[in-house]
Amino acid sequence: MSQHRDMQKALDHYRMVHNVNDVDMREVARYAVEKLGMELPKPKDPLDRLASEFAKAAREQMRYDRGTGRPYRVNHMFINADGQRLWLDIDGEAPRGKMLKSLTLRREQVIGDAYHLELDADHWNADHAAEPPIQMVLDFTADVAERKAIDGDDDKAAE
Repeated sequence: MSQHRDMQKALDHYRMVHNVNDVDMREVARYAVEKLGMELPKPKDPLDRLASEFAKAAREQMRYDRGTGRPYRVNHMFINADGQRLWLDIDGEAPRGKMLKSLTLRREQVIGDAYHLELDADHWNADHAAEPPIQMVLDFTADVAERKAIDGDDDKAAE
């Protein structure tokens, strides 16, 4: 964590020195190395890097439901009792318990994002009280229904 704190301090320093708010992180990194003496990270182990790319590819793999024609994610990650991240194919041997773990984990990620979105909006609204507040609707039910309806229309148009 202290590395991230150091990076946050370097980012704040860069903004102050350059008198900017919008930043290119590549430029911040270059500045931190050249001016603040921050060390470049050691290259990632090639096998770890390849495994990370496999995880990314697995996350992106889609199939289409035979009944609805809608896409669904094939591969789902869950964390086993030993804390190991494992991937399963939703159409293979995907027992309910493992799928529940995977879907619950993804739901928790959505909740975490929504929570911080709300905190960020609350902060901005408090600091800009003279402007109309930015309202964030966190009930996604209508949004998901709308997307499903649009996807359904697209699937019918493609036939």
